[in-house]
Amino acid sequence: MNDLNQTVVAEFVLIGFQSLHKLRIVLFTSLLLIYIVIFNGNVFIFSLVPAVSHLHTPMYFFLSNLSLSDVLITSDLVPNMLRILWTTRGNIAVSSCILQFYVFGSLTALQCLLLTAMSYDRYLAICQPLRYPSIMTSELCRNLIIFSWIVGFTPTFPVATCLSKLRFCHLNAIDHFFCDLAPFLDLACSDVSTVKLLAFSFSFLVTFFPFLFIVVSYTSIIRSILGIKSENGRQKAFSTCSSHLAVVSLYYGTLFILYGVPSKKRSLNVNKILSLLYTVVTPVLNPVIYSLKNQEIGRAVAKVLRRRRRTPK
Repeated sequence: MNDLNQTVVAEFVLIGFQSLHKLRIVLFTSLLLIYIVIFNGNVFIFSLVPAVSHLHTPMYFFLSNLSLSDVLITSDLVPNMLRILWTTRGNIAVSSCILQFYVFGSLTALQCLLLTAMSYDRYLAICQPLRYPSIMTSELCRNLIIFSWIVGFTPTFPVATCLSKLRFCHLNAIDHFFCDLAPFLDLACSDVSTVKLLAFSFSFLVTFFPFLFIVVSYTSIIRSILGIKSENGRQKAFSTCSSHLAVVSLYYGTLFILYGVPSKKRSLNVNKILSLLYTVVTPVLNPVIYSLKNQEIGRAVAKVLRRRRRTPK
């Protein structure tokens, strides 16, 4: 009888940054500019790799896919954040909320796998340089990219399916700016143990094991670099993986702080700031890190610019 009297929720309300309402226009403008930079910067790298011949290597094909995933993950979240800031209305259908979570979770897993593939590429290039061409072939590179996309989008699907079967009663306000799993489950009035178990199991598989692989790879890479006798050789070897190491540190650092440390020890506003760091700041820094720390990207950009100058109008 109680179930019959319960009001089934058809939509949620994302509270967003309600406590910063006075800064709404400033936040909207800043977020819009950041999104434009993310979109243009990552699309530029994604377009640059196939356009410049000396970037036709596995590392840069992995990088172009990472840039594409950055564009997709921010496009999944930021437009709705901008809508909330502009209209001050955070209404979102339950089905749309589940879809947003599915895309976000899948792209997060995809990025973990792509960073892992990139670390394997760097491991082969530095630790086994003579065998690198025979192991990291174009076919293996293509298969790793396909594998990352398929595996990235597969585990989140059963979690999203379980979410679609939950009932949400009375409470419908999500104190966040996007449909993350934890605040989503807090509103459910049915059992969420299965969803939590699935989410933990799959996230453990697609984040912890890739991270462990990256740690092992870089342990071997650092040992190999330290074993190089000449200082110039060590610097040259380290420069080939410094960009990737910086991106991995930034990505997994924010990911661990956000999801590895119990959120109850932090305020909701701190969680939102950390989420912004992970979902917005990291994608805008990735192309900057690779552009500043990678000479080949710099040369490729200069080559494209020279080509455009020579092109008659």
